[in-house]
Amino acid sequence: MEKNSLITKDIVPTLKKDRIISGFGFLNIWVGMAVIIATFQIGANGIESMSLWKLAGAIFIANLLIAIVASLTGDIGVEHGLSFSAYLRAPFGITGVQFPSLSKGVVACIWFGIQTYLGSTAINYIFASITGFDSWFLWYVVFAAVQIINTAAGIKAVDRFAVIAAPCIILISIWIFFQINGIAKEANLNIFTYEGTSNQTTWMYIMAANMGFWSLLAVDIPNITRYLKAPTNEKRWFKRNKNSYIPHLLALPTVQTFMGVIGAVSFLATGNWNPIEVVQEIATGWLMVVILLMVVLAQWSTNSAANLIPASLTFVNAGAKWNFSYAWGIVLAGVIGTLFQPWAILDQLSNFLGYYGATMSALAGVMICDYYIIRKRRLNVKDLYNPKGQYRYNKGINWAGMISWLVASAVAIYFLEYMYLVGFPLAVVLYYSLMKFWYLEKYPQAEVESNFSDDYLGTSANRDWIIINDLRKEETTETVNEDNILVSKY
Repeated sequence: MEKNSLITKDIVPTLKKDRIISGFGFLNIWVGMAVIIATFQIGANGIESMSLWKLAGAIFIANLLIAIVASLTGDIGVEHGLSFSAYLRAPFGITGVQFPSLSKGVVACIWFGIQTYLGSTAINYIFASITGFDSWFLWYVVFAAVQIINTAAGIKAVDRFAVIAAPCIILISIWIFFQINGIAKEANLNIFTYEGTSNQTTWMYIMAANMGFWSLLAVDIPNITRYLKAPTNEKRWFKRNKNSYIPHLLALPTVQTFMGVIGAVSFLATGNWNPIEVVQEIATGWLMVVILLMVVLAQWSTNSAANLIPASLTFVNAGAKWNFSYAWGIVLAGVIGTLFQPWAILDQLSNFLGYYGATMSALAGVMICDYYIIRKRRLNVKDLYNPKGQYRYNKGINWAGMISWLVASAVAIYFLEYMYLVGFPLAVVLYYSLMKFWYLEKYPQAEVESNFSDDYLGTSANRDWIIINDLRKEETTETVNEDNILVSKY
């Protein structure tokens, strides 16, 4: 049997029995992801230039748009059980996928480092206040190790942790808001009537920066949605994806806006964008424990689902030839995130968000155009794992996808203030044109040539995709299992 270097157990499609996360569970995961300390800085960056209401509007609209994008890309996981990197072989080729996939994976590693650093400094402050022991880097290592171990335990561990973390995070966040608002009132500041007078930034820039904040997860959300429960044999998009888009639209815009508002109020009242540090200075006893709980749960829940899992799966995809495992991918993500010195990147957070948000906006445009417009949600899943299949394209690279992504990214970076509003539609137009009038003629795609047959649907056709690591098995065999699910084996 010849080893297929495109297959490992962690990146083959999930089956119905693997889909264990409910809509409520996904909502908890999203709440946990959306509450992170770095969000406070986003709110503080714009408050001097506008009212709290305008700022909240910019954050809400930005995250509503990102939630819509994530809901659309999430169907890749719901419909076919595919991870982000496995699917990306379709628009970029089985070799070309490594460029956007690994670049996205490294950014997720950096975010893991940023979140862990913020958490470790807060933990260190509290323990130094209580015991006198002061070493933020030691707490960084300890906190990173705990998160890595938990996430390596699998998606069940992440789901269970979110059930505990989400309600605690929300309650503590509300408490922090009232604490910060109390400080503002003592300073004779009415946050609801405040009007910023600075010209340092604009409403559009704040909105674009906030879209950049979650642009990474908007493209790699299939890594999570592939585990969502979904009705089989259901072709109506809204009914099939209800466990995906409802949590997206409920949790991300509302929670993210609330966190941005807290950061803005904290900056107005004290000059410090981080309300955790502000409340720490006035807290004593059990209140310090409450703050510690907030820090640990918020950073931990975000890193597990939003950073470690996506980063690990990109490394698993790249290292499939060497049987690189999911657990080792998570360890590698932690190491890379630390080597990038996140404490230095945090000082340039807005620029960091802008540049990678521009590249992710273009990547989202390519993905949505490929999945919905070019292939109409159909995929030749067998060939995603076949080194000699249709996704080999030109020596493993789909230049239509590569050119569209690079050009749209460059233009989005040039117009950085409007990056997502430029990069996304430009990538859609470029990719559609290059595929329609160039690459589809040179490299026919079975799902397109079939006139979009239901043979290339997954959940919608009540089908599980089972990939066998044997290049000699080229024929498709279909059977119906005990749960009346059509099983396509390759």
